[in-house]
Amino acid sequence: MKKLINAARDVVPEMLEGLALAHPDIALLADANVALRADARAHAERGRVAVISGGGAGHEPAHAGYVGPGMLTAAVSGDVFTSPSTDTILAAIRTVAGPAGVLLVVKSYTGDRLNFGLAAELARAEGIAVEIVVVADDVALATGDDTAGRRGIAGTVFVHKVAGAAAEAGATLAEVAAEADAAARAIGTMGVALTPGTVPAAGRPGFELGADEVELGLGIHGEAGVRRDKVAPADDFVTELLDRIVAETGLAAGDRVALLVNNLGGTPTMELDIVLRGAVHYLARRGLVLERAWRGSFLTALEMAGMSLSLLRVDDARLTRLDAATSAPAWPTPVVGRVGRVTVLPAAPAPGSTDAGTPLTDPTPLTRAIEAVCAALTEAEPHLTELDRIVGDGDLGISLARGAEAIRRELPGYGGGTPAAVLRGLADTVRRALGGTSGPLYSVLLLRAAAVVAQDTGPRGWREVLAAGARAIGELGGAQVGDRTMLDALVPAGETLAGGASLAEAIDAAAAGTEETADHSARRGRSSYLGDRAIGTVDPGAEAVVIWLRAIADSLDADEGNA
Repeated sequence: MKKLINAARDVVPEMLEGLALAHPDIALLADANVALRADARAHAERGRVAVISGGGAGHEPAHAGYVGPGMLTAAVSGDVFTSPSTDTILAAIRTVAGPAGVLLVVKSYTGDRLNFGLAAELARAEGIAVEIVVVADDVALATGDDTAGRRGIAGTVFVHKVAGAAAEAGATLAEVAAEADAAARAIGTMGVALTPGTVPAAGRPGFELGADEVELGLGIHGEAGVRRDKVAPADDFVTELLDRIVAETGLAAGDRVALLVNNLGGTPTMELDIVLRGAVHYLARRGLVLERAWRGSFLTALEMAGMSLSLLRVDDARLTRLDAATSAPAWPTPVVGRVGRVTVLPAAPAPGSTDAGTPLTDPTPLTRAIEAVCAALTEAEPHLTELDRIVGDGDLGISLARGAEAIRRELPGYGGGTPAAVLRGLADTVRRALGGTSGPLYSVLLLRAAAVVAQDTGPRGWREVLAAGARAIGELGGAQVGDRTMLDALVPAGETLAGGASLAEAIDAAAAGTEETADHSARRGRSSYLGDRAIGTVDPGAEAVVIWLRAIADSLDADEGNA
């Protein structure tokens, strides 16, 4: 187990201390794992209802991250995935309660319901007005007397927001409880997990999934879901989850909703945005009116990879609660106005090209060589990707294949017909299509090559293009031979060709330079962060140069054979 902790027994108090250190308006209750508003007493004296929630730790930023004006007055934390004790909850109630009373927002788990429920009874016996709202938004589970009931999961955060805003606005305890309960009944949530989480005290994952398996409809403690399935595209999971949510909540075309895309703990923001995109398109197809949408880590399950989707039915009054200001650190920046539309602005036009002319129609030796390079780079994608995975960030093969696809698509439109025009067209394409460092490096190579052949279209000009391109790359990137970059192949090839040798000899020189990169530590490029760990594997960028040089040679040989 690898976790950034000091000791398993200290995880919760140290976590809460860190939160309070970063947010001076959040205080900690003495001798208890409770985070509360530093102005909790003043809040009570102003006649405001106190809103308390909580549960086991491991769901951060829930619940302590929602403490603040406009949301929770206090959050009570148990150990990881363990309900807090009755006495700790009671201590929180006593501390924040005022004449207006206290609302407890409780997730529908047996331990939480028992401990919060008993604490409420004890507080009432002491004369404190307490109401409870139970959130059971997990539509993956059936309801009925013969089950433990539906669980409270990420939709609980919506209830925190509605209840906290109502309390801050001065609503009575009965009114706050009514709004919170109505919101809880208007939420549906369902999730999918790609990996498990590991409880620090246990030291091992809570469950096991195969490399191609996911768990659908699971709980926030890693409890089993409705079924285990195979990995599928994100949109397929979005459709399955939302189909269930829409059906179970009775939503229909024309209904207004708010969407929460929740990270279960270990999912990159990139993937959450893809999920949100799919959800927005799904809701539009169903005729549902999406008023607000948020994505991020709201109620997690440690480092579990996966996500959950929550839909909350809204009207103007409930939107007012969602839009109300709060300084709780985990609630995101307010969304202003209806979401679900993307504003697309037109790009500024590029300066007019001096090479504009009739589009290319008839193939030439140059265009046939370009086609051969594209085919070779596409075929070599797995090989280059694997090399780059070992010594870099794993994207070179994919990037070059994407560039090859773009070149094939745009090649007929380069126009002009001259070699220089075609090379400049190539430079424009790779600059746009290639990511990372490859785009600008290949673009400057092609631009310098275009400048050379524009001056001399004869054999001498073509012999100089590789050397000129290599110099341009060195000037732009600051690398040189021996640094484990594409220059280790390109420079010897260019020098060999410029010296009057054949293209085959230039390729041999490039291949030899590439092999030598396996013996070098990197000073520049993708391998420079690995140091000596890159030794033993050739540089992928240099390997790519050899691949496209061989493709050019094969194409030229084929042209000669057909002449």
